[in-house]
Amino acid sequence: MTRTRSMLGLAIVVLACGSARLIGGAPPARQAPPAPNPAVRNPHLGNPASIRAGMALYRIKCADCHGLDASGYRGPDLIAAMAAGATDERLFQTIRKGVPGTDMPAAREFDTPDDDLLMMIAYLRKIGSVAPSENPVGNVENGARVFAAQCASCHRVAGRGGRIGPDLTRIGASRSRAALTREIRTPSEWITPAFETVTVVTKDGQRVRGVKKNEDVFSIQVMDTRERIQGYMKSNLQDIIYDNTSLMPVFDRGRLSDADLNDVVGYLITLRG
Repeated sequence: MTRTRSMLGLAIVVLACGSARLIGGAPPARQAPPAPNPAVRNPHLGNPASIRAGMALYRIKCADCHGLDASGYRGPDLIAAMAAGATDERLFQTIRKGVPGTDMPAAREFDTPDDDLLMMIAYLRKIGSVAPSENPVGNVENGARVFAAQCASCHRVAGRGGRIGPDLTRIGASRSRAALTREIRTPSEWITPAFETVTVVTKDGQRVRGVKKNEDVFSIQVMDTRERIQGYMKSNLQDIIYDNTSLMPVFDRGRLSDADLNDVVGYLITLRG
């Protein structure tokens, strides 16, 4: 009887140890390696039908910011980026994930499958193989003088200048000549969300016009034209007017000649951080 009990006790211990191993003591399963970047082997490179499809997709999804020829408009010059060594894998990841803190959104998979991205990259590689024509840049030194006289009170370059408008220290890396020209001649045509113009009207009738810096359900923060940041509780305001007109004045030919405009744009193109 004693021997039988001993054998039974040993069996229970063995079963208990086995159960413990199954429940919590088993070695962790190996994690599957990350999936390779689809652009490593892009089947659409050099395929004329894929390149045509990629061109159509690019024009629908990307051309508004990067230009029809991918030389940049509101977004960076993609031709220059590829010439500087941007790989297909990097292009794929940038398009898929977007760039936080910028106007570049993420391309969600249910809206833009991997295959669409690969065809767009094939198209970009095709047009990137053709060297863009060189455009005259104007008199950069005169452009810098005109900028200092007419623009620096609102825009900063390398830590110097005003703050009411966007910092232009790296503007040459993110805007094309066409975009810069249009944004100087017709600044209200497109206003970046970070510089939306608002006018707050207090209950005593005071009006403060400036750039909206922050807003939530209960309050709004504005930088006025004297670069003072002021916060207001909405309950203390009579009205908030959201203006589609930029604070930047229109630089028409009466205010800025074509020659000076060409020089200013030439100067801005050199600002790359």
